[in-house]
Amino acid sequence: MSLEKVLAHIDADQDAALARLIELLKIESVSTDPAYAAECDKAADWLVDDLKSIGFDASKRPTPGHPMVMAHGDQTDGTHVLFYGHYDVQPVDPLELWNSAPFDAKVEDTPNGPVIRGRGSSDDKGQLMTFVEACRAWKAVTGSLPTKISIFFEGEEESSSPSLVPYMNENKDELQADVALICDTGMVEPNTPSIVTMLRGMVKAEFTITGPSKDLHSGMYGGPSINPLRVMSQALGALHDETGRVTLEGFYDGVPELPANVAEQWNNLDFDGDKFLNEVGLSKPAGENGRSVLEMLWSRPTAEINGMWGGYTGEGFKTVLPAEANAKVSFRLVGQQDPDQVEAAFKKHIEKHLPEDCTVTYHSTSGDSASNMAIDHPAFEKARNALSNEWANEGVFVGCGGSIPIAGHFQDIVGLETMLIGFAQDDDSIHSPNEKYDLRSFHKGIRSWARILDALS
Repeated sequence: MSLEKVLAHIDADQDAALARLIELLKIESVSTDPAYAAECDKAADWLVDDLKSIGFDASKRPTPGHPMVMAHGDQTDGTHVLFYGHYDVQPVDPLELWNSAPFDAKVEDTPNGPVIRGRGSSDDKGQLMTFVEACRAWKAVTGSLPTKISIFFEGEEESSSPSLVPYMNENKDELQADVALICDTGMVEPNTPSIVTMLRGMVKAEFTITGPSKDLHSGMYGGPSINPLRVMSQALGALHDETGRVTLEGFYDGVPELPANVAEQWNNLDFDGDKFLNEVGLSKPAGENGRSVLEMLWSRPTAEINGMWGGYTGEGFKTVLPAEANAKVSFRLVGQQDPDQVEAAFKKHIEKHLPEDCTVTYHSTSGDSASNMAIDHPAFEKARNALSNEWANEGVFVGCGGSIPIAGHFQDIVGLETMLIGFAQDDDSIHSPNEKYDLRSFHKGIRSWARILDALS
């Protein structure tokens, strides 16, 4: 059986695969700092050369920022998969907190097993190379790829992807496939492979409530004068009712209930909600009554006050009534919630709480819809079964509390269903000093992609 031979080749080739990854990790492709532009270009060239070495038609594509890498395999039959990853990395600051040079990647032994230590090892070079190495193994054993494969690597993910949407709009025909695969994610538990099928969207608002024409002495004006901080605290305090539900008009329009099969998978996870909160000094869930912690994190919408300021906040007391109060508020969205509708409902809520002598000014607002993957697409169950065959526990469909914009772009611009499959662990310290990627994640990640490509073929 070809798959078994491919898996055996992956096991035998681990030292060489690790050496290739370490070579890529030594390239200092920090996308946010113009001083590293040449290094980003070098990383793109490295990937093009490596993909060409295993038979891909690969090329570096210029953008106004850092280049994209596009590659197409020689197999023309089977499910056409488009694989996405990013080769740029976060800055390494603060450098003094690293225990070794961030770009001098190496394998270290730890109490939990060997890890690959270095910037980009988990986010996202180690992850993208799991897929490349799976392709390499198929080519080495069978002489061809198991299915039709295209690869799309970005160099600006860590700097807000300014070139991504224009590039995708200009090249949407080349990006066509049957399904998109994204590796920039992780596992819900160390032995439980995961496919992210829902990503929350977001609405953000920064605003100011203004009252009197200037700051006032509280001894002279306290009582008859309106205090914008009091107005703001009342308005924001009214965003939730006593059960934890958000009170905005129509806020829950488009919020679905969790499918029974997905709820069962989540209930079977070895996740302790109390322990999750205890680790950050909390003891009781503060979200909607009757919802589990995982539901609150992955499948329910939220309203959060991210910052609030005004008046005098320095040492000692300055007894003023401030002329204005400021706040930043965000909403995590799920399902089919409409960002524009949520934004309008929030503004209506604030205005409802404004007394006659106060006005509100919005400095910035923005919104993105949630991304919801169609788990009834046949590729999803095939991939889940393939992952289950590799890892100790069955694969699960999970949610993600954050946002991964590329998933929505694949849906909105190219019209692709998207599977997010990665092998990062919660303790990988991505974006932080001493980033690592478990050697086990790298090895079993390669084997996992080999199985998934076989299943999709």
